[in-house]
Amino acid sequence: MLTAIIALAAAGLALALATQIGVILIQRAFPPRGRMLDVAGGRLHVVELGPRDAAGPPVVMLHGASSNLRAMQPLGDRIAKTRRVILIDRPGHGWSTRKRVADSTPAIQGRMIAEALTRLGIIRAIVVAHSWAGALALRIALDHPDRVAGLVLLAPVAYPWRGGAGRYNDVISTPLIGPLLAHTITLPLGYLVTTSGVRGVFAPQPMPADFVHDSETLLLLRPREFIANARDLVTLKAAVVEQAPRYAEINAPLSIISGDVDKTVSTGIHSRPLAASAPNAKLIVLPGVGHMVQYAAPDLVASEIEAMVDRLVQPAATADKTVPANL
Repeated sequence: MLTAIIALAAAGLALALATQIGVILIQRAFPPRGRMLDVAGGRLHVVELGPRDAAGPPVVMLHGASSNLRAMQPLGDRIAKTRRVILIDRPGHGWSTRKRVADSTPAIQGRMIAEALTRLGIIRAIVVAHSWAGALALRIALDHPDRVAGLVLLAPVAYPWRGGAGRYNDVISTPLIGPLLAHTITLPLGYLVTTSGVRGVFAPQPMPADFVHDSETLLLLRPREFIANARDLVTLKAAVVEQAPRYAEINAPLSIISGDVDKTVSTGIHSRPLAASAPNAKLIVLPGVGHMVQYAAPDLVASEIEAMVDRLVQPAATADKTVPANL
């Protein structure tokens, strides 16, 4: 019995050491690329792209779960040819931090992001959000309506769904045992299954060959981020239960783009009811497309963002040219 306990303790220490070495190597391979902004409750990592004096409101891009801002960067680079683009690591993800792991809800993360935009001098923005961040973008529009010029949501989470967030996320969110697992087995095990897991999210489309590296997905395997991500997923259902009845209050223009075979976030549960609830919503459902719509149909997604910017710019330009009748 004593021998077994000693062997178990030794294995745990070896895994903890391997995890710490892994964290060091991952962070050296994928350092921060932008600037850090202090906000109440944490520090947010922000990457700014494109001309700062571009016409129209800036475009703010928010990534989903198990991810970071790099997953949105190919789309951001495309839009940044003519627009100002802000990529943000959500609190607790990538190189952003949050002081309390419990600060996982769209309401709290939305407040932190709104504060970061104020620090950047951005009054109103078009918010482009994928998956988990769809609920976040909707919450920003509800709580900070003057900050949102428009929304483009990609395969968004918006409503409660049947079931939970996965047994492993429940365990990782549990005090004591969750951190113990995150600091021992999560990184070694996650390293082995990351690629297959990401392929499943892209299905039925193929995963781009270099996606895991280019998106810096391995940052997720660090204990503090893995715990934050699990907490985000576990608390999301209750959050959308609370906010979903208010979607009719969102008056900003809203474009929703989803795939009809998305197995990660059901279009029938989320996108279609949202399009029916928000008064200024437009829904595009892509046949044969899964969850990663910004990779499956980048031209269409970019054109929808550009069209929304143009719609917001044109009224202002027309108003500037109007001559008062009494002159």
